[in-house]
Amino acid sequence: MLKRRFWRMLGTSLAVILFIQGASSVQAQNATSAALSGQVSSQEEVPMEGVLVSAKRAGSIITVTVVTDQQGRYHFPAARLEPGQYSLRIRAVGYDLEGPKTAEITAQKAAIADLKLRKASVDQIASQLTNSEWLMSMPGTEQQKASIRGCNHCHTYERIMRTPYDADAFMGTLQRMSQYSPSSFPLMIQPHPLKRIGGGEMTPERRAQQQEARRRQAEYLSSVNLSKGSTWPYPFKTLPRPSGKATRVIYTEYDLPARTRQPHDVIVDSQGLVWYASFGEQILGRLNPKTNEIKEWAIPVNKPDRNKGVLDVQFDEDENVWVGNGLQNAIHKFDRKTEKFQTYPLSKEFDADHVELLFLSPKNHKVDGKVWVNNNGEWSLLRVDLATGKWERFEPFKFPRPNIYQVLSDSQNNGWFTVFGRAHIGRIDAKTGEIKLFETPIPDTAPRRGMVDSKDRVWAALNRTDRVAMFDPRTEKFQTWSLGIPEYYAYDVWTDKNGEAWASTEYADRVVRLNPGTGEIIRYLLPSETNMRRANGDNTSTPVNFWVGATHTASIVRLEPLE
Repeated sequence: MLKRRFWRMLGTSLAVILFIQGASSVQAQNATSAALSGQVSSQEEVPMEGVLVSAKRAGSIITVTVVTDQQGRYHFPAARLEPGQYSLRIRAVGYDLEGPKTAEITAQKAAIADLKLRKASVDQIASQLTNSEWLMSMPGTEQQKASIRGCNHCHTYERIMRTPYDADAFMGTLQRMSQYSPSSFPLMIQPHPLKRIGGGEMTPERRAQQQEARRRQAEYLSSVNLSKGSTWPYPFKTLPRPSGKATRVIYTEYDLPARTRQPHDVIVDSQGLVWYASFGEQILGRLNPKTNEIKEWAIPVNKPDRNKGVLDVQFDEDENVWVGNGLQNAIHKFDRKTEKFQTYPLSKEFDADHVELLFLSPKNHKVDGKVWVNNNGEWSLLRVDLATGKWERFEPFKFPRPNIYQVLSDSQNNGWFTVFGRAHIGRIDAKTGEIKLFETPIPDTAPRRGMVDSKDRVWAALNRTDRVAMFDPRTEKFQTWSLGIPEYYAYDVWTDKNGEAWASTEYADRVVRLNPGTGEIIRYLLPSETNMRRANGDNTSTPVNFWVGATHTASIVRLEPLE
């Protein structure tokens, strides 16, 4: 009995020793294979988990970011940092980098930089807050906050909150802002000369209502900015830093050739090449992550006197690239082999000044030779026969119409659409033209963007909530998942080869990874202000990589989970 207990205790002790030796071996291996590593600490917190540490070599277009682990350590893999002088930055709301702020990487020796953080001032924290954190912090009703939710489409809330404007001053600003195209941002302003007809005529009564709503906006904004003092009259509320699996990730940011680039949609093909288009310019681009080469092509201009820019970028069955060209009233196909564009202009019977062709779905056009397109100016749907150039129109709603947003297609090239102005997803039968609407189980959810997966299930981000939804046409039932972040307002959702769903947002700078089967959620904080739109990724990588455009900062971000 004693012998048996002795051998059992000896075995347990050996197992513990081997485990410790193994862990030490892994740590030593990580340290020796790292180009740059160190410890992050502050007077208030030792250690500091979930601090993003970024390194950018002088003259490079690439910034690499890693996240500190539970012990406050960070490691940049040797393969990710070439020799040279690097500037360092951190992201940890409430803290600022005290030092060091540079590091020298050599081929002969791994660099070590232990980073010291200090508590940030109120003014510094204001520059660190995400749009979600501003909405969390500002007092006000849900209705008041909803009235300004669209402001961050063009710029951050910080820009508004730092103004000293009173309500009267805001009235002029709001009037001016209302005349800008949604493709505008501070470095590229495009006035929107057109008026939608989707909501009906602008009667004197409606104009008066609009002015009343604008006055309420102005009064609310002047109550939460710096109009009454030198600091904000409310405490800042912040989201927690990443922890656990959300720290086991590497980010790569690629600067685009010009600061005016707005990579609204970023998509990845089966070769791992990354395609993007500029929201405010006639530019289609391609990034090769293996070589870091960026190549751009000028998209044809159909109407020189109209606003420029592309929102939607899509692949067809052969991975040719298609774009919806907005107020240019045309769609374009880019042949990846010939590198030439083919333009399909809207026919004269449907063409008008208010027309805006934002979204299209060429994915399944070989079924019947037709491509679905949405008309954001009328909030209707169109379909073009590629062989004949004939267009036809579908109108799911009568006036006043709700905002019909994205158009999608399934394997039979039936048209699917999201109703951003309500809580519905719709289907148009490709053969009969019959239109059917399906309402989400939660009212007023505003389905925005999504995709049709390999099982013909329709996924959509519910933009007035923190949720994403999946609609199964076989059962005609919805399933929804909360992403668990206040003021998230999901913009898009993409499902990968493993069936996991990835959500993007304009508000929280956080990509959310959802396992629908287990309900597990990982919330990745991105390295800098992103204003994400399209959600997409690379199914050729293992684990799957997520890619997204930083619309306001002219860069593309790659998220590589380490598990």
